[in-house]
Amino acid sequence: MYIKRDLEQVATNINNTFPVLLITGPRQVGKTTLLKKISEEGRKYVTLDNPLVREIAVTDPALFLQRYSPPVLIDEIQYAPQILPYIKMYVDEHKNHGDFWLTGSQMFHLMKNVSESLAGRVGVINMQGLSTSEIKGYRGTAYKTNFENLSKKLEYANKQDLKEIYNRIFKGSMPALYETKRDLEVYYSSYVNTYLQRDIKDLTQVGDELAFMRFMTCCAARTSQMVNYADMAKDVGISPPTAKQWLSILVSSGIVTLVEPYYNNALKRIVKSPNLYFMDTGLCAYLTRWTSSETLEVSAMSGAFFETYVVSEIIKSYYNVGKRPPVFYYRDTDNREIDLIIEQDNTLYPIEIKKSGSPKKDAAKNFSILEKTSKEVGTGNVICLCSDIIPINEKNYFVPVWLI
Repeated sequence: MYIKRDLEQVATNINNTFPVLLITGPRQVGKTTLLKKISEEGRKYVTLDNPLVREIAVTDPALFLQRYSPPVLIDEIQYAPQILPYIKMYVDEHKNHGDFWLTGSQMFHLMKNVSESLAGRVGVINMQGLSTSEIKGYRGTAYKTNFENLSKKLEYANKQDLKEIYNRIFKGSMPALYETKRDLEVYYSSYVNTYLQRDIKDLTQVGDELAFMRFMTCCAARTSQMVNYADMAKDVGISPPTAKQWLSILVSSGIVTLVEPYYNNALKRIVKSPNLYFMDTGLCAYLTRWTSSETLEVSAMSGAFFETYVVSEIIKSYYNVGKRPPVFYYRDTDNREIDLIIEQDNTLYPIEIKKSGSPKKDAAKNFSILEKTSKEVGTGNVICLCSDIIPINEKNYFVPVWLI
């Protein structure tokens, strides 16, 4: 069963505009499946996961492109960056849109080579796991906080209660888990082993896989928290510079994202460390060893997972329309905090995230901090477990989590 992806239209537009289309993102989020779905008849397919094919691509790129001539879909391009200059020469000579479709699941090495070899010739898409809108079968849009946009979603979005929300959080976003019935623990165990063996061992300088696994678990336990390299390094038994390097690998793999603090000259005493979020709550739950959605929901990490889910869904909503997520957060040394800030068109839209069915109106009290900036402050949201869009005041709203 194929679940229709919002990025199909974005991929089609890039295919009609650039000679090279590159989709990046974590393993098993559906990059190849999407491209095969929209592929026209006659496009060849080759994966560099195959060691024999990879050998040809690495040792004789010219021969590889003769054997797999365009139009072609090349899977896992990070294994053979040697062919990128040859792709450049081919597209410069032939100037055909959509000749090469590439996928890559390890950005750590890939993007440097792409930017050097294919600048101006490639359209890049960042892909993540399924969004809730894709799972439910309606077209997603980039998240906006205004009442008009949110009220339109009420017409088709399915209401979800606490149990349904945490079932979704616990299961995660991997397409394979929704296309066929699978054991979650077996699936994520295999996923982690594949990631460690192929992307970490083969492509990075990480020598100790067990230590890196402990580091992933350490990061999962800190989802929705501010990054502290010294504390993370101490917990895992590595140095702070190594912790920083390893976190950059998880970020470039699309496993985690870092939300940077919002900076403005008018705002003083700002905390400058980013917040860390796992992009797949199911993987995060597996790494932190929760065995059911029920135990997760009543745990001490329940709020952290709820916030992680909301942030990841909002970020995916921008990726899925081909845009870079314009998201930040605010925290100062007085511990005043705004969980998320969307910045668009010189306007700041504050968002607070509360795992509560009836949060207090003071949940939006810190939104006024942004009035000190020279920018306009737009509609704010408190995303929570309420059952409808409820006004807090003339400018801000409580918003049910199933509307994001």
